[in-house]
Amino acid sequence: MTTVIIAVLMPGDMGHAVGRVLADAGYDVVTCLAGRSERTRALAETGGLSDLDSLDAVAAEASLVLSILPPAAALGLAGDMAAAMERSGARPVYVDCNAISPATARDIAQVIEAAGAPFIDAGIIGTKPGSGSGPRFYVSGADTGPMESLGESLDGKGFQVVGLGSDPGRASALKMCYAGLTKGTWTLHTAVLLAAEAQGLTAVLRAEFEHSQGQALAQMEARVPRLPADSRRWIGEMEEIAKTFADAGVTPGFHEGAAAVFRLLAQTPFAAETPETMDKSRTMEETVREAAKHLPGAEPKSDG
Repeated sequence: MTTVIIAVLMPGDMGHAVGRVLADAGYDVVTCLAGRSERTRALAETGGLSDLDSLDAVAAEASLVLSILPPAAALGLAGDMAAAMERSGARPVYVDCNAISPATARDIAQVIEAAGAPFIDAGIIGTKPGSGSGPRFYVSGADTGPMESLGESLDGKGFQVVGLGSDPGRASALKMCYAGLTKGTWTLHTAVLLAAEAQGLTAVLRAEFEHSQGQALAQMEARVPRLPADSRRWIGEMEEIAKTFADAGVTPGFHEGAAAVFRLLAQTPFAAETPETMDKSRTMEETVREAAKHLPGAEPKSDG
């Protein structure tokens, strides 16, 4: 039996873990590392992905292409893959798995379908495979069969695939609503802590949280120190959520603010961390104290 070849573009934190699951299930998993960082190359090796020398080779060899990368790069990669399909004459199924708005998903669908290839809209919800219960891939589009068959072949091991119907954009919309809660809450927590730090109220507010908001405080302590490392790639995601909400007639202001919080965190030295280099001993207070230095014109006051 011929081995099915699946491409994962690109093998970052989520992509390489997805690739590992697919490789362990017997699929031949490929990628293209041209121009990628040494860290991405190391992740690809960990995930068991074979490196092809060009996107043309990816288009020619893979029957299914999973696009998993920061949302700001999603449309550009789709254009590059469409051009590669035209040059190679191959038309693999293209699955956009990125955190994008339904409008952006439809723009990508137009690019891929104009090249003559099938398109599936996918939204990933949950932690990467091998971490917790693993993610669910929600999918929508004219024919989601290739992804749903993939999910069945994994038998729930690594990730699950859930169909949402024939409208491309529904899967992305669900992802946007979900991330609007999770990352939106994390940035609200950060904004509250920054305002307290800037006014010299950090210790007082923490004492009150310990008294009346213990569960929320525990979430802040666990999450806030980790946010800077992901801040740069999550700016675009918040902008896509804001676009989704605006198109639905809901205020985009919450997530425009969330994007602003991530822009601030991206100015801190902690933004250069990776999961491998992150200082896991750093406290919430230390993170917020550093971030507050980058508030426009702010001179954080000391508690007293």
